[in-house]
Amino acid sequence: MRIALLSYRSKPHSGGQGVYVRHLSRELVRLGHEVEVFSGQPYPDLDPGVRLTQVPSLDLYGPPKPFRTPRPREIRDWIDVLEVLTMWTAGFPEPLTFSLRVARLLKHRVRDFDVVHDNQCLGYGLLRIQRFGMPLIATIHHPIHRDRTLAVKAARGWRKLTAMRWHGFLRMQTRVSRRLPEILTVSRSSEVDIRKSFGVPAARITTIPLGVDTELFLPAETRTPGRVVSIASADAPLKGVAYLVEAIAKVAVEHPEVELHLVSPLSPDGPTARRIRELGIADRVRVRAGLDDAEIAALLASASIACVPSLYEGFSLPAVEAMSCGTPLVATTAGAIPEVVGDREEAAVLVAPRDSGALAAAISRLLDDPASRARLGAGGLARVAERYSWSAVAARTADEYRRVIDAGSREQEGTVQC
Repeated sequence: MRIALLSYRSKPHSGGQGVYVRHLSRELVRLGHEVEVFSGQPYPDLDPGVRLTQVPSLDLYGPPKPFRTPRPREIRDWIDVLEVLTMWTAGFPEPLTFSLRVARLLKHRVRDFDVVHDNQCLGYGLLRIQRFGMPLIATIHHPIHRDRTLAVKAARGWRKLTAMRWHGFLRMQTRVSRRLPEILTVSRSSEVDIRKSFGVPAARITTIPLGVDTELFLPAETRTPGRVVSIASADAPLKGVAYLVEAIAKVAVEHPEVELHLVSPLSPDGPTARRIRELGIADRVRVRAGLDDAEIAALLASASIACVPSLYEGFSLPAVEAMSCGTPLVATTAGAIPEVVGDREEAAVLVAPRDSGALAAAISRLLDDPASRARLGAGGLARVAERYSWSAVAARTADEYRRVIDAGSREQEGTVQC
């Protein structure tokens, strides 16, 4: 099959969308399909054999000047004007503007592809692509409604209105998702949330869990005593990092060797950095940003414990990567995490979200118990071998492509006969 894979932003390493695009496209090519990725900034790292078509935005949120105002000569057309105006009015325009740009590109390439696969964009431009007669499928990792709820709750004063406005694209995503013939998601938990939040019938949703690169995420011969690793967006309320740093402060009282390695960009003036300073644990928290996959794998493999303190997860790829490294987990019961790691202490000790005391107790318990760490690490390895591989993800995804293509062909035949 000839596949157009769309991703409005594809951060190469620590962003879930970029990881999904890279590994899915690679495995689809290995299965003999042709894949062309259409992506906005940041662009993905892709493997040989996968083509990349850049769909540049104005890149208003990237470093070194996020929320910048572009120079007049940068404005190319009405979509650029829409992007700037939406940002100026506190909205997030990229899902919409990317979808409009990629629809404009695909209008002239209808015969080049057998299927179009959207990755969490859900912009109005997809409806244009449908009108071109191109079979269409979309992946929704999880509805952003949870993100909006937590962002509004965490905001203060007038910033609550800003948080609501920022997530205004959800109205568009709801309308578009209801008109798509097939939706893929990554967990049963996300499937339930998609049905509730977007109103999509269960018959149009297929769950295919994500995979992990088991050739890269491997156990190490030695681990660093007291090292706790967490891969999470530190300043995003949804990820619960504030509760983790509070837990580390509690653990340090009885375990002076404990050290948190936080894989995330961290704003010096953001809530997590402020909380670290307030707790007086700056010497126990190492912030690691910009790591590639090999560096992340090595860090996870070196850890005594990995932690996922999230308030919600539609899947949690970091949890699967930790299990693939044989690293015992402490995680919350939020969203799909128990579904991913098991709910009987097979690979993780689970605690309630928003409870720094429970996180601290679980981390301390494992630091004191090498046998439990070994048992959980072995359980994680077994669970990954049984359930999570990118080759299986690609094969099941290709099956769904064929189903959508066949359904479209039958619909066209019926139209011709009528």
